[in-house]
Amino acid sequence: MRILVLGGTSFVGRAVVNDALRTGAEVTLFGRGRTGPELFPNVPRRIGDRDTGDYTALRDDRWDAVVDVSGYVPRHVRQAMGALGDRVGRYLFISSQAVYVRAGVGPGSDEDTPRRPPVRDTEELTEETYGPLKAACEDDVSARYGSQATIVRPGKVVGPHDAQNGLTYWVRRAARGGRVALPGRAEQPVQVIDSRDLARLVVQLLVDDRPGAFHAVGPAEPTTMAELINTCARVAGSQVEVVPVPAEAVPPFFPLIRAESMWSTQQRSPARARAAGMPATPLAVTVADVLAWDRERGETPLGHGLSPEEEAKLLAGT
Repeated sequence: MRILVLGGTSFVGRAVVNDALRTGAEVTLFGRGRTGPELFPNVPRRIGDRDTGDYTALRDDRWDAVVDVSGYVPRHVRQAMGALGDRVGRYLFISSQAVYVRAGVGPGSDEDTPRRPPVRDTEELTEETYGPLKAACEDDVSARYGSQATIVRPGKVVGPHDAQNGLTYWVRRAARGGRVALPGRAEQPVQVIDSRDLARLVVQLLVDDRPGAFHAVGPAEPTTMAELINTCARVAGSQVEVVPVPAEAVPPFFPLIRAESMWSTQQRSPARARAAGMPATPLAVTVADVLAWDRERGETPLGHGLSPEEEAKLLAGT
């Protein structure tokens, strides 16, 4: 199988390329060539720029499938489809759970959950526009490719090479041991998907030539924030005491923390994706791999969460 990956040297794309190569697929990368230039030295690269609309490098050749990892606004998708036309078989678009409405959704929601209204009049990516822009991209892919369109909607993707460092914060913090400040409530549900499980799903959907929309959510078993922190501690061989603190005492968008009104977004059903072949890596395995990767890279600054000093000050009041 010949697969074109739009993007493919960052986090999710890197996992997809690795899994595709594992299956023996012939992969071509498209991007600016700035991220991870040392990766995949034997994989052909087509240099272009989605922001400027430069798809000249794709004007020739054919592929059995394209995986669109880097389409964030409708123009990206529209221009890519215009450049590729009928020279690809299946178009698989990596979307987001953010496409869904935020109210009136209970635990166990599936891929038929109502989406937020698509947005096309901006390219500014914010908390409010990201999901609606992705919804517009989904619609454009489905309109152009019909039964040859596949939509994958990941939850929070984690694993080695995660530049957002959401799980990494808790892995690193639990490894230090002691009293751990948890903004919010210990029973908050949390869904994270190992990047390698997401990649396996993507490649399997291409191999099976399967249309439709699929949730990429994990881990293998439902978990809570307190259970996640304790799993991180067990893997690291440390002892922790999880101490809930007021969520308003920390900056917004704290790693993996969700307001109670959003808890159902962390309880979506993975049934359709599991039936299509998505693996379910145990959380402890993902945590161990993140811990090893983070230590190997020298535990570089994360840029979010609480510093030890900030956490100690917060805990002093509990």
